[in-house]
Amino acid sequence: MMPGFGSRLGERVDELLRVAAERRAIPGAVVTIVSRDGLVHESAAGGPPDGARTMFRIASMTKPIIGVAVMMLVEEGKLHLNDPVARYVPEFRDMKVAVAQAGGGARGAGAGGAGPRFYTVPAEREITVRDLLTHTSGLASGGVSNREAQRVALKGKESLADYLPRLGGVPLDFQPGTRWAYSAQAGFDVLARVVEVASGQPFDRFAKQRIFDALGMKDTFFYPAENPRMATLYRRGEKGLEKQNNPGFMNGAYFSGGGGLMSTAEDYLQFGQMLLNGGELNGKRLFGSKTVEVMTSVAAPDTLPGRPRGEGYGLSVRVVSDPIARSSFMSAGTFGWSGLFGTHFFVDPEERIVGILMTQTADQQVRVDFENAVMHAIVGNGTLAGTH
Repeated sequence: MMPGFGSRLGERVDELLRVAAERRAIPGAVVTIVSRDGLVHESAAGGPPDGARTMFRIASMTKPIIGVAVMMLVEEGKLHLNDPVARYVPEFRDMKVAVAQAGGGARGAGAGGAGPRFYTVPAEREITVRDLLTHTSGLASGGVSNREAQRVALKGKESLADYLPRLGGVPLDFQPGTRWAYSAQAGFDVLARVVEVASGQPFDRFAKQRIFDALGMKDTFFYPAENPRMATLYRRGEKGLEKQNNPGFMNGAYFSGGGGLMSTAEDYLQFGQMLLNGGELNGKRLFGSKTVEVMTSVAAPDTLPGRPRGEGYGLSVRVVSDPIARSSFMSAGTFGWSGLFGTHFFVDPEERIVGILMTQTADQQVRVDFENAVMHAIVGNGTLAGTH
Protein backbone atom coordinates (compact mmCIF):
# COMPACT_ATOMS: atom_id res chain seq x y z
CA MET A 1 0.00 0.00 0.00
CA MET A 2 1.23 3.49 -0.83
CA PRO A 3 1.61 6.21 1.82
CA GLY A 4 -1.59 8.04 2.54
CA PHE A 5 -3.90 5.06 1.98
CA GLY A 6 -4.65 4.67 5.68
CA SER A 7 -5.42 8.33 6.30
CA ARG A 8 -7.59 8.63 3.18
CA LEU A 9 -9.46 5.43 4.09
CA GLY A 10 -9.90 6.56 7.68
CA GLU A 11 -11.41 9.85 6.60
CA ARG A 12 -13.87 8.12 4.26
CA VAL A 13 -14.96 5.50 6.79
CA ASP A 14 -15.23 7.89 9.73
CA GLU A 15 -17.33 10.29 7.66
CA LEU A 16 -19.80 7.64 6.52
CA LEU A 17 -20.20 6.39 10.10
CA ARG A 18 -20.67 9.92 11.40
CA VAL A 19 -23.38 10.61 8.82
CA ALA A 20 -25.09 7.26 9.47
CA ALA A 21 -25.15 7.94 13.21
CA GLU A 22 -26.46 11.49 12.69
CA ARG A 23 -29.36 10.28 10.55
CA ARG A 24 -30.08 7.64 13.21
CA ALA A 25 -29.48 4.78 10.79
CA ILE A 26 -27.20 3.19 13.39
CA PRO A 27 -26.65 3.82 17.12
CA GLY A 28 -22.89 3.62 16.68
CA ALA A 29 -20.34 1.34 15.07
CA VAL A 30 -16.85 -0.10 15.25
CA VAL A 31 -14.74 -0.74 12.15
CA THR A 32 -11.42 -2.52 11.82
CA ILE A 33 -9.52 -2.84 8.54
CA VAL A 34 -6.23 -4.60 7.88
CA SER A 35 -4.19 -4.85 4.70
CA ARG A 36 -1.06 -6.69 3.64
CA ASP A 37 0.85 -4.07 5.67
CA GLY A 38 -1.05 -4.66 8.92
CA LEU A 39 -3.69 -2.56 10.69
CA VAL A 40 -4.86 0.23 8.37
CA HIS A 41 -7.73 1.76 10.30
CA GLU A 42 -9.68 1.21 13.48
CA SER A 43 -12.36 3.52 14.81
CA ALA A 44 -15.51 3.69 16.89
CA ALA A 45 -18.28 6.14 16.09
CA GLY A 46 -21.45 7.11 17.90
CA GLY A 47 -20.91 5.54 21.28
CA PRO A 48 -19.20 2.12 21.68
CA PRO A 49 -16.81 3.05 24.53
CA ASP A 50 -14.65 -0.07 24.28
CA GLY A 51 -13.86 0.23 20.58
CA ALA A 52 -12.76 -3.02 18.97
CA ARG A 53 -13.43 -4.85 22.27
CA THR A 54 -17.12 -3.90 22.35
CA MET A 55 -19.25 -7.05 22.17
CA PHE A 56 -21.91 -7.41 19.47
CA ARG A 57 -24.55 -10.00 18.59
CA ILE A 58 -23.12 -11.07 15.24
CA ALA A 59 -26.23 -13.02 14.14
CA SER A 60 -25.60 -14.61 10.73
CA MET A 61 -21.87 -13.92 10.87
CA THR A 62 -22.06 -17.10 12.97
CA LYS A 63 -22.60 -19.00 9.71
CA PRO A 64 -19.03 -18.76 8.34
CA ILE A 65 -17.79 -20.10 11.69
CA ILE A 66 -20.10 -23.07 11.20
CA GLY A 67 -18.69 -23.37 7.68
CA VAL A 68 -15.15 -23.57 9.04
CA ALA A 69 -16.19 -26.20 11.60
CA VAL A 70 -17.78 -28.32 8.90
CA MET A 71 -14.78 -27.99 6.59
CA MET A 72 -12.39 -28.95 9.38
CA LEU A 73 -14.34 -32.17 9.86
CA VAL A 74 -14.47 -32.76 6.11
CA GLU A 75 -10.69 -32.45 5.99
CA GLU A 76 -10.43 -34.96 8.85
CA GLY A 77 -12.71 -37.43 7.03
CA LYS A 78 -15.38 -37.31 9.75
CA LEU A 79 -18.04 -36.12 7.32
CA HIS A 80 -18.40 -35.38 3.60
CA LEU A 81 -20.05 -32.54 1.73
CA ASN A 82 -22.33 -34.91 -0.17
CA ASP A 83 -23.39 -36.82 2.93
CA PRO A 84 -27.17 -36.93 3.40
CA VAL A 85 -28.13 -34.89 6.46
CA ALA A 86 -30.15 -37.93 7.57
CA ARG A 87 -26.86 -39.71 8.29
CA TYR A 88 -26.49 -37.38 11.29
CA VAL A 89 -30.12 -36.48 12.01
CA PRO A 90 -32.20 -39.53 10.95
CA GLU A 91 -35.48 -37.60 11.03
CA PHE A 92 -34.41 -35.83 7.81
CA ARG A 93 -34.82 -39.00 5.77
CA ASP A 94 -37.60 -39.14 3.14
CA MET A 95 -38.47 -35.44 3.25
CA LYS A 96 -41.36 -33.84 1.37
CA VAL A 97 -41.54 -30.73 -0.81
CA ALA A 98 -44.44 -28.26 -0.57
CA VAL A 99 -46.31 -27.45 -3.80
CA ALA A 100 -48.81 -24.59 -3.77
CA GLN A 101 -52.30 -25.50 -4.94
CA ALA A 102 -53.70 -23.63 -7.91
CA GLY A 103 -55.97 -20.85 -6.66
CA GLY A 104 -54.73 -21.44 -3.14
CA GLY A 105 -53.95 -17.81 -2.46
CA ALA A 106 -50.82 -15.70 -2.64
CA ARG A 107 -47.58 -16.87 -1.06
CA GLY A 108 -47.66 -16.08 2.63
CA ALA A 109 -51.37 -15.19 2.62
CA GLY A 110 -54.65 -17.05 2.89
CA ALA A 111 -57.91 -17.28 4.73
CA GLY A 112 -57.53 -16.49 8.38
CA GLY A 113 -53.83 -15.80 7.93
CA ALA A 114 -53.19 -19.53 7.59
CA GLY A 115 -51.14 -19.11 4.43
CA PRO A 116 -51.59 -20.61 0.96
CA ARG A 117 -52.96 -24.12 0.56
CA PHE A 118 -50.41 -26.68 -0.57
CA TYR A 119 -49.82 -30.37 -1.00
CA THR A 120 -46.56 -32.28 -0.75
CA VAL A 121 -44.56 -34.49 -3.07
CA PRO A 122 -41.51 -36.61 -2.22
CA ALA A 123 -38.14 -34.89 -2.43
CA GLU A 124 -36.32 -36.17 -5.50
CA ARG A 125 -33.21 -36.72 -3.41
CA GLU A 126 -32.11 -36.29 0.17
CA ILE A 127 -30.78 -32.94 1.29
CA THR A 128 -27.02 -32.94 1.86
CA VAL A 129 -24.47 -31.10 3.96
CA ARG A 130 -23.53 -29.16 0.82
CA ASP A 131 -27.17 -28.13 0.29
CA LEU A 132 -27.31 -26.64 3.78
CA LEU A 133 -23.96 -24.84 3.41
CA THR A 134 -25.08 -23.26 0.12
CA HIS A 135 -28.72 -22.44 1.02
CA THR A 136 -30.01 -24.73 -1.72
CA SER A 137 -31.84 -27.20 0.55
CA GLY A 138 -35.26 -25.50 0.62
CA LEU A 139 -35.43 -25.92 4.42
CA ALA A 140 -37.19 -22.92 6.02
CA SER A 141 -36.15 -20.75 3.08
CA GLY A 142 -38.86 -18.10 3.23
CA GLY A 143 -41.93 -19.91 1.91
CA VAL A 144 -44.32 -22.58 3.16
CA SER A 145 -41.42 -24.28 4.94
CA ASN A 146 -40.95 -21.26 7.22
CA ARG A 147 -44.61 -21.22 8.14
CA GLU A 148 -44.74 -24.92 8.85
CA ALA A 149 -41.54 -24.70 10.91
CA GLN A 150 -43.32 -22.27 13.23
CA ARG A 151 -45.72 -25.06 14.13
CA VAL A 152 -42.85 -27.01 15.72
CA ALA A 153 -41.00 -24.01 17.16
CA LEU A 154 -38.25 -24.13 19.77
CA LYS A 155 -39.55 -24.37 23.33
CA GLY A 156 -37.98 -23.26 26.58
CA LYS A 157 -34.47 -24.56 27.22
CA GLU A 158 -34.41 -27.08 24.37
CA SER A 159 -31.07 -27.94 22.78
CA LEU A 160 -30.19 -28.64 19.15
CA ALA A 161 -30.66 -32.36 19.82
CA ASP A 162 -34.10 -31.74 21.34
CA TYR A 163 -35.49 -29.46 18.66
CA LEU A 164 -33.96 -30.20 15.27
CA PRO A 165 -35.47 -33.68 14.76
CA ARG A 166 -38.88 -31.97 14.58
CA LEU A 167 -37.72 -29.99 11.54
CA GLY A 168 -37.39 -33.26 9.67
CA GLY A 169 -41.18 -33.30 9.39
CA VAL A 170 -41.34 -29.83 7.83
CA PRO A 171 -41.79 -29.74 4.03
CA LEU A 172 -39.10 -28.10 1.92
CA ASP A 173 -39.82 -25.00 -0.17
CA PHE A 174 -38.41 -26.56 -3.37
CA GLN A 175 -36.60 -29.60 -4.69
CA PRO A 176 -33.08 -29.68 -3.24
CA GLY A 177 -30.43 -28.02 -5.38
CA THR A 178 -32.81 -26.36 -7.83
CA ARG A 179 -32.55 -22.79 -6.54
CA TRP A 180 -30.91 -20.56 -3.93
CA ALA A 181 -33.05 -19.24 -1.08
CA TYR A 182 -31.71 -18.06 2.24
CA SER A 183 -32.36 -20.31 5.21
CA ALA A 184 -31.95 -17.64 7.85
CA GLN A 185 -31.60 -19.96 10.82
CA ALA A 186 -32.78 -23.54 10.37
CA GLY A 187 -30.24 -24.70 7.77
CA PHE A 188 -27.17 -23.72 9.77
CA ASP A 189 -28.73 -24.80 13.05
CA VAL A 190 -28.95 -28.26 11.50
CA LEU A 191 -25.29 -27.99 10.46
CA ALA A 192 -24.34 -27.19 14.05
CA ARG A 193 -26.03 -30.43 15.06
CA VAL A 194 -24.22 -32.29 12.27
CA VAL A 195 -20.93 -31.02 13.73
CA GLU A 196 -21.99 -32.21 17.18
CA VAL A 197 -22.76 -35.72 15.95
CA ALA A 198 -19.68 -36.00 13.72
CA SER A 199 -17.28 -34.65 16.36
CA GLY A 200 -18.87 -36.10 19.48
CA GLN A 201 -18.87 -32.67 21.18
CA PRO A 202 -21.52 -30.01 21.91
CA PHE A 203 -21.06 -27.30 19.32
CA ASP A 204 -20.14 -24.57 21.79
CA ARG A 205 -17.31 -26.72 23.13
CA PHE A 206 -16.10 -27.67 19.64
CA ALA A 207 -16.08 -24.04 18.53
CA LYS A 208 -14.22 -22.87 21.63
CA GLN A 209 -11.58 -25.60 21.65
CA ARG A 210 -11.00 -25.94 17.93
CA ILE A 211 -11.55 -22.37 16.65
CA PHE A 212 -11.83 -19.62 19.25
CA ASP A 213 -8.99 -20.71 21.56
CA ALA A 214 -6.73 -21.43 18.59
CA LEU A 215 -7.29 -17.95 17.16
CA GLY A 216 -7.24 -16.06 20.46
CA MET A 217 -10.94 -15.15 20.11
CA LYS A 218 -11.36 -14.69 23.85
CA ASP A 219 -14.58 -12.65 23.62
CA THR A 220 -16.63 -14.88 21.30
CA PHE A 221 -19.41 -16.80 23.02
CA PHE A 222 -22.93 -18.10 22.57
CA TYR A 223 -24.32 -16.89 25.90
CA PRO A 224 -21.94 -14.73 27.92
CA ALA A 225 -22.89 -13.39 31.30
CA GLU A 226 -24.05 -9.79 31.40
CA ASN A 227 -21.09 -7.75 30.29
CA PRO A 228 -20.61 -3.96 30.41
CA ARG A 229 -18.90 -4.21 27.01
CA MET A 230 -22.07 -5.55 25.34
CA ALA A 231 -23.54 -3.12 22.82
CA THR A 232 -27.27 -2.34 23.08
CA LEU A 233 -29.48 -3.91 20.43
CA TYR A 234 -31.83 -1.58 18.53
CA ARG A 235 -34.49 -1.71 15.85
CA ARG A 236 -35.87 1.09 13.75
CA GLY A 237 -39.32 2.17 14.97
CA GLU A 238 -41.76 5.02 14.40
CA LYS A 239 -39.87 7.23 16.82
CA GLY A 240 -36.40 6.29 15.63
CA LEU A 241 -34.12 3.67 17.15
CA GLU A 242 -35.79 1.57 19.84
CA LYS A 243 -34.06 -0.84 22.21
CA GLN A 244 -34.94 -4.51 21.81
CA ASN A 245 -34.29 -7.73 23.67
CA ASN A 246 -32.22 -10.70 22.60
CA PRO A 247 -33.95 -13.14 20.22
CA GLY A 248 -35.89 -15.90 21.98
CA PHE A 249 -33.62 -18.69 20.72
CA MET A 250 -30.80 -17.32 22.88
CA ASN A 251 -31.92 -19.53 25.74
CA GLY A 252 -28.60 -20.64 27.22
CA ALA A 253 -28.91 -24.19 25.86
CA TYR A 254 -29.49 -23.80 22.12
CA PHE A 255 -26.30 -23.21 20.13
CA SER A 256 -27.74 -21.62 17.01
CA GLY A 257 -25.45 -22.03 14.03
CA GLY A 258 -27.68 -19.69 12.10
CA GLY A 259 -27.12 -16.70 14.36
CA GLY A 260 -26.32 -17.33 18.02
CA LEU A 261 -22.81 -15.98 18.58
CA MET A 262 -21.60 -12.77 20.17
CA SER A 263 -18.17 -11.40 19.33
CA THR A 264 -16.01 -8.30 18.93
CA ALA A 265 -14.36 -6.60 15.97
CA GLU A 266 -11.02 -7.53 17.51
CA ASP A 267 -11.95 -11.22 17.69
CA TYR A 268 -13.66 -11.52 14.34
CA LEU A 269 -10.67 -9.90 12.70
CA GLN A 270 -8.61 -12.90 13.81
CA PHE A 271 -11.11 -15.18 12.10
CA GLY A 272 -11.02 -13.13 8.89
CA GLN A 273 -7.23 -13.00 8.84
CA MET A 274 -7.06 -16.77 9.31
CA LEU A 275 -9.20 -17.22 6.19
CA LEU A 276 -7.11 -14.67 4.28
CA ASN A 277 -3.98 -16.60 5.29
CA GLY A 278 -5.38 -19.86 3.94
CA GLY A 279 -6.38 -21.42 7.27
CA GLU A 280 -3.48 -20.31 9.49
CA LEU A 281 -2.86 -17.50 11.99
CA ASN A 282 0.15 -16.82 14.19
CA GLY A 283 1.64 -20.24 13.53
CA LYS A 284 -1.58 -22.14 14.32
CA ARG A 285 -3.28 -23.90 11.42
CA LEU A 286 -6.98 -24.74 11.63
CA PHE A 287 -7.23 -26.40 8.23
CA GLY A 288 -5.50 -26.50 4.87
CA SER A 289 -5.28 -23.74 2.29
CA LYS A 290 -6.92 -25.94 -0.35
CA THR A 291 -9.88 -26.50 1.97
CA VAL A 292 -10.21 -22.74 2.47
CA GLU A 293 -10.11 -22.32 -1.31
CA VAL A 294 -12.98 -24.81 -1.71
CA MET A 295 -14.99 -23.09 1.05
CA THR A 296 -14.59 -19.63 -0.48
CA SER A 297 -15.10 -20.56 -4.15
CA VAL A 298 -18.43 -20.25 -5.95
CA ALA A 299 -20.57 -23.34 -5.26
CA ALA A 300 -23.94 -21.76 -6.11
CA PRO A 301 -23.40 -19.54 -9.20
CA ASP A 302 -25.27 -16.33 -9.94
CA THR A 303 -27.08 -18.21 -12.72
CA LEU A 304 -28.92 -20.28 -10.12
CA PRO A 305 -32.42 -18.90 -9.52
CA GLY A 306 -32.40 -16.73 -6.42
CA ARG A 307 -28.83 -15.41 -6.65
CA PRO A 308 -28.14 -11.75 -7.60
CA ARG A 309 -26.03 -11.00 -10.67
CA GLY A 310 -22.30 -11.00 -10.10
CA GLU A 311 -22.48 -12.66 -6.68
CA GLY A 312 -22.26 -16.40 -6.21
CA TYR A 313 -22.33 -18.28 -2.94
CA GLY A 314 -19.67 -20.55 -1.51
CA LEU A 315 -19.82 -22.92 1.44
CA SER A 316 -21.22 -20.45 4.03
CA VAL A 317 -20.02 -17.18 2.43
CA ARG A 318 -21.02 -14.85 -0.42
CA VAL A 319 -18.43 -14.70 -3.20
CA VAL A 320 -18.04 -11.83 -5.69
CA SER A 321 -17.89 -13.58 -9.05
CA ASP A 322 -18.25 -10.56 -11.36
CA PRO A 323 -17.60 -7.11 -9.84
CA ILE A 324 -19.01 -5.29 -12.89
CA ALA A 325 -22.28 -7.24 -12.86
CA ARG A 326 -22.50 -6.68 -9.10
CA SER A 327 -21.86 -2.91 -9.55
CA SER A 328 -19.04 -3.24 -7.07
CA PHE A 329 -15.42 -2.22 -6.67
CA MET A 330 -14.72 -5.42 -4.75
CA SER A 331 -12.20 -7.72 -6.40
CA ALA A 332 -13.42 -10.94 -7.98
CA GLY A 333 -13.08 -13.65 -5.35
CA THR A 334 -13.88 -11.35 -2.41
CA PHE A 335 -15.92 -13.28 0.14
CA GLY A 336 -17.71 -12.66 3.44
CA TRP A 337 -21.14 -12.35 5.04
CA SER A 338 -23.35 -10.11 7.17
CA GLY A 339 -25.55 -10.31 10.24
CA LEU A 340 -29.17 -9.29 10.75
CA PHE A 341 -28.26 -6.69 13.39
CA GLY A 342 -25.83 -4.79 11.16
CA THR A 343 -22.52 -6.68 11.47
CA HIS A 344 -20.53 -7.30 8.28
CA PHE A 345 -17.16 -8.61 7.13
CA PHE A 346 -15.36 -9.14 3.87
CA VAL A 347 -12.04 -10.64 2.81
CA ASP A 348 -10.44 -9.50 -0.46
CA PRO A 349 -7.68 -12.03 -1.28
CA GLU A 350 -6.42 -10.02 -4.26
CA GLU A 351 -5.87 -6.79 -2.33
CA ARG A 352 -5.09 -8.68 0.90
CA ILE A 353 -7.70 -6.75 2.89
CA VAL A 354 -10.02 -7.76 5.72
CA GLY A 355 -12.79 -5.35 6.67
CA ILE A 356 -14.97 -5.68 9.80
CA LEU A 357 -18.04 -3.52 10.55
CA MET A 358 -19.89 -3.96 13.84
CA THR A 359 -23.13 -2.23 14.76
CA GLN A 360 -26.45 -3.29 16.31
CA THR A 361 -29.13 -2.05 13.94
CA ALA A 362 -29.89 -3.52 10.54
CA ASP A 363 -29.03 -1.09 7.73
CA GLN A 364 -27.93 -2.57 4.42
CA GLN A 365 -26.90 0.80 2.97
CA VAL A 366 -24.27 1.31 5.68
CA ARG A 367 -22.77 -2.05 4.74
CA VAL A 368 -22.62 -1.11 1.05
CA ASP A 369 -21.15 2.30 1.88
CA PHE A 370 -18.51 0.66 4.06
CA GLU A 371 -17.39 -1.65 1.25
CA ASN A 372 -17.31 1.22 -1.21
CA ALA A 373 -15.35 3.50 1.13
CA VAL A 374 -12.63 0.88 1.53
CA MET A 375 -12.39 0.00 -2.14
CA HIS A 376 -12.63 3.59 -3.39
CA ALA A 377 -9.71 4.49 -1.15
CA ILE A 378 -7.71 1.69 -2.79
CA VAL A 379 -8.76 2.77 -6.28
CA GLY A 380 -7.85 6.37 -5.48
CA ASN A 381 -4.48 5.09 -4.32
CA GLY A 382 -3.80 3.53 -7.69
CA THR A 383 -3.60 -0.04 -6.43
CA LEU A 384 -6.50 -1.36 -8.49
CA ALA A 385 -6.49 -1.54 -12.26
CA GLY A 386 -9.28 -2.01 -14.74
CA THR A 387 -12.19 -1.53 -12.35
CA HIS A 388 -13.17 2.08 -13.09
